[in-house]
Amino acid sequence: MKKIMLLGGSAQQIIAIEKAKELGYFTVLCDYLPDNPGQYIADKFYQVSTTDKEAVLDVAKKENINGILSYASDPAAPTAAYVAEKMKLSGSPYESVEILCNKDLFRAFLSENGFCTPLAKGYSNMEEGLCDIERGVFKLPVIIKPVDSSGSKGVGKVSGVSDAKEKLEYAMSFSRGGKIIVEEFVEKFGYQIAGDGLSIDGKLVFRYFANDHFNPKCVNPFVPISASFPYNMPKEVHEKIHSEIQRLITLLDMRSTTYNFDIRIDKDYNVYLMEIAPRDGGNYIPQIIKYATGVDLVEYSVRTAMGEEIQPPASMEGDGYFAYYAVHSLEDGILKEVVIDEAVQKNNIVENHILKNPGDEIKAFTGANTTLGILLMKFDTMQQMLDMMDNSDKWINVVLE
Repeated sequence: MKKIMLLGGSAQQIIAIEKAKELGYFTVLCDYLPDNPGQYIADKFYQVSTTDKEAVLDVAKKENINGILSYASDPAAPTAAYVAEKMKLSGSPYESVEILCNKDLFRAFLSENGFCTPLAKGYSNMEEGLCDIERGVFKLPVIIKPVDSSGSKGVGKVSGVSDAKEKLEYAMSFSRGGKIIVEEFVEKFGYQIAGDGLSIDGKLVFRYFANDHFNPKCVNPFVPISASFPYNMPKEVHEKIHSEIQRLITLLDMRSTTYNFDIRIDKDYNVYLMEIAPRDGGNYIPQIIKYATGVDLVEYSVRTAMGEEIQPPASMEGDGYFAYYAVHSLEDGILKEVVIDEAVQKNNIVENHILKNPGDEIKAFTGANTTLGILLMKFDTMQQMLDMMDNSDKWINVVLE
């Protein structure tokens, strides 16, 4: 039986383990958390950090794996590429994956190759970043991010010099490598663009774009609370975004893999590739895309990781209106209940993945790691979907004790 190593065993990553087993592979899981639920699904478990490249490589050699997959995890994607390259397994170049997973390297690459991208600079020393902001190197406002975190953790917006130090410190606290990036703010036109895609042998054969939704009342208002499908822009905008992603994939010599997108356009339809992550989206985005299009990106992830010969999906078109919604709290506290409108329960929710229970301690929503769980939803019309995702307080209420 061929073996696949999976990096990460969180609740949202279990689907990849289950899919690999369904396809007939022996599953080897690495995760540094002793209480990860994936260990009870996988055939074999090692308590090893998914960001420790050498430790994961040692396990991979010991198990003589045939493929490796970082499902829905940015931090682990470079590890998967590193191990695949060292063991001559299926995968994209480690150097290219490193560029995509480190925001400062990515911004520099985009700039050097003529993409639309904001002025940006990486810093290992916060004082240097603060000095540049104070000296007017950047046009305010700026966004400050850890270069190597995921799920929008540590992101902050600086509109005035007075709050720059606090936001720099906040971002640095989320960086594993002790590095942050300061970049000028890109004013978006319409919704920010989310979604996932697939390349086969370097060709972008599938992508399905979504509208990102945010809650301005959140402590961190830059964390998406929802992605709704499909993206509500004309076909020519979809195609222009597709073209820019393809140009990036070609330049980086990316091969067969899945992607998660974070993109903006301006009023002139210029495309800003904010993040193109070489892995599936979190928050059950692949599952929502399967509802909408019938395309199983989880299966494609496993098969590409194992070097299988695969055929592209027949179409990039979807049918219907679907979204994920991240159930969240605006403040810390003890959960009393999550109240959902009865009509929404009956007509719109297709899967309920709320993980927190009454009596659990919960945190204010500051990143994907502080969600109470995810709802997968369907809608009758585009307008109904956008209205419900933009005004979720009308149909759901997180009550604290």
